[in-house]
Parts: sequence; C-alpha cells; structure tokens
Amino acid sequence: MPSAGEAAADNGAGEETKSYAETYRLTADDVANINALNESAPAASSAGPSFRAPDSDDRVTPPAEPLDRMPDPYRPSYGRAETVVNNYIRKWQQVYSHRDGRKQQMTEEQREWLSYGCVGVTWVNSGQYPTNRLAFASFDEDRFKNELKNGRPRSGETRAEFEGRVAKESFDEEKGFQRAREVASVMNRALENAHDESAYLDNLKKELANGNDALRNEDARSPFYSALRNTPSFKERNGGNHDPSRMKAVIYSKHFWSGQDRSSSADKRKYGDPDAFRPAPGTGLVDMSRDRNIPRSPTSPGEGFVNFDYGWFGAQTEADADKTVWTHGNHYHAPNGSLGAMHVYESKFRNWSEGYSDFDRGAYVITFIPKSWNTAPDKVKQGWP
Repeated sequence: MPSAGEAAADNGAGEETKSYAETYRLTADDVANINALNESAPAASSAGPSFRAPDSDDRVTPPAEPLDRMPDPYRPSYGRAETVVNNYIRKWQQVYSHRDGRKQQMTEEQREWLSYGCVGVTWVNSGQYPTNRLAFASFDEDRFKNELKNGRPRSGETRAEFEGRVAKESFDEEKGFQRAREVASVMNRALENAHDESAYLDNLKKELANGNDALRNEDARSPFYSALRNTPSFKERNGGNHDPSRMKAVIYSKHFWSGQDRSSSADKRKYGDPDAFRPAPGTGLVDMSRDRNIPRSPTSPGEGFVNFDYGWFGAQTEADADKTVWTHGNHYHAPNGSLGAMHVYESKFRNWSEGYSDFDRGAYVITFIPKSWNTAPDKVKQGWP
C-alpha cells in the first residue's frame, strides 16, 4: 500500500496523486457509505454528553480488550505502521489512556466513537466530536498570483483545473502545522496558573502582545478567544471543571475538499475553489464555518471521493515535523460487511501531509483536553517495539 506521494512518483511527474478509494481499494458504494456515515456523526454529536452515534447497517463497535493485554507489533507499510483496530485499542490502553497516571480500559462509548474510522481515532483522543473552528493553514499568495500570471494549463487541463491545482500547490502544510504549534504553545503558557476564563484570556492577550502576534487583534467574538469555553471537557467535573489551568492545547489535522458550495460552478466542485478556505493573512486562521463535509464532485462517470480525512497529533514535542507521528484510520469498522475491518495507521508527517486527490486543503486544528489525560504523550514511537 504505497503512500500517496510514492504513488504520484510512480505515475510520473505532473500526474495527480491516487484517490483515497484507489489507495484503500474501496468501491463507489463503499465511498458513498463512508460519506453518509461521516456526515451523520457531526450533526448527531451536537446532542451533548448523551449522544448516541447513528446506526449503520454494517458498522460494528469493536469488542473490549483486556486492560493488561499488550499490543502486537504493527506492520511496516511504506512509511506507515499499520495494525487492526483491536490491536490499536490495546496500544491505546497501554500508552494513551492514562488519567491521572492510571491506565484506563477503553469504554464501550469510546469504542463506538473509534468505529467511525479516521475521525474516530481523533474523537477517542480528543473527547467528544472535535470542533474544527480553530484551524490554521499557510498560503503563499505571491506564488499563487505569479503562477496564474505566468503559468499555463498542462496538456488536457481545463482553466478551472489549472487554477485549482495552483491554489492547492500554494498551500504549505508544514508551515500551517508549525503555525498551529506556535499558537498552541502560546495558549498553553496562558493556561498556566489561570484558574478562571477571565485570567486565561488576560494571559493570552499579554502573551500575544509580547510576541507581536497578529492574533492579538482578533475580535472578542472570534473562535480564537471562545475555543476553550466551547470545549465540552473544559466544563466537565472530571475534566477541566471550568479551571483553565487543568487544560492543555493539542493539535489534530483535517484534510478536505474546497469546492463545497453547491451553488458554485460545477468546475469548482470538481477541480477546487481557489478562493475557499484560505487562511487570513497574518493570523493564519482558516474560516471553517462553510465546511459541511461535502466531498469532491466526480470528475468522470462512476467516480467517488471521500469527504475528509482526520489525523491525530496531540502534544508531541518533537521539533522536526518530519519525525512527528500522525494516527489515523482507513474507514469505519465493518468486519462483516464489504468494507471489512478498520485498520489504524501511524504515519510520519511527510506521508500524512501528501494527501490524496480527494483533498486540496489541509488544516491544522487546535482543541483542548484536560492535562490529566495522556492521549497526547510527549513522545510517540511509531508502531510498537
């Protein structure tokens, strides 16, 4: 199973990366089922702590694993480490599950969240379905303008396809990731010794002013300033209990398609909207309010694209982006259906950020979890020794 980057290299320079369906050997029906299930989960999650995930004909919640059972080694796979979902549960219980220093068995509710696939991996580590409002990216406006002015479409490429490709190539995922890490670091400093939200916000504004960060000019209603209070675990008695000093800022990533406006031209839905989901100059904030988890429109008969891909990072401290590890999944868990059992992957950053032809945007999102949770350890070893 080659990574998207390796697949592109095998196909020759200038050719598009493989689709998600090609990489994971999914049929058009598989893609449709995945998208339908993924779209239903965010809407249902607004129900709060009593949320029950929507039913699916073949999605299955993985069984419980004994707390003391050690995981088997992961299988190396083209820059990734791969394992079945049951084995990931064992590793999660040994490494990621700790609350106040004690290992926890993954609950039935958490295993149900996990069964959703890529988003489930992030979900089980971040708490409830993660908000995507505090997203960051990096876009080279000068490169984009220069390419449009001086470049030209490739052979057989339409103008819309050319503009969409140039927009995609003008994003720098590593810089977007580093911007998110930079902001998360500022937030974590502001959380220290702040025992109410007012003290946290005062600390945050001071940190931003000291660093001359453009985020200091954000409006008070900005998702940047409201992110903590909108995090469910911040309010929970066993989480933050409304005490900012008990929380920490962590990161995950979302890959998705830009052409989500159904009222826009068919070409933009097929080849991308150059103007959509671009970060604000200076702050790097991406307005995700128009993200409706709508997949790319087919570019040829019978084609289908997956609507998004999530990768969990947490709070790793490895400075070199290339050495960081991103945990994600291929599809929801359907061991008795056509999709088959869910697999979990640990990918290095270059492998994760290459993406697929399904996606032309990569956002790096900050959310908050209680410090007592160890779902974001400082060091993540790829696979299992």
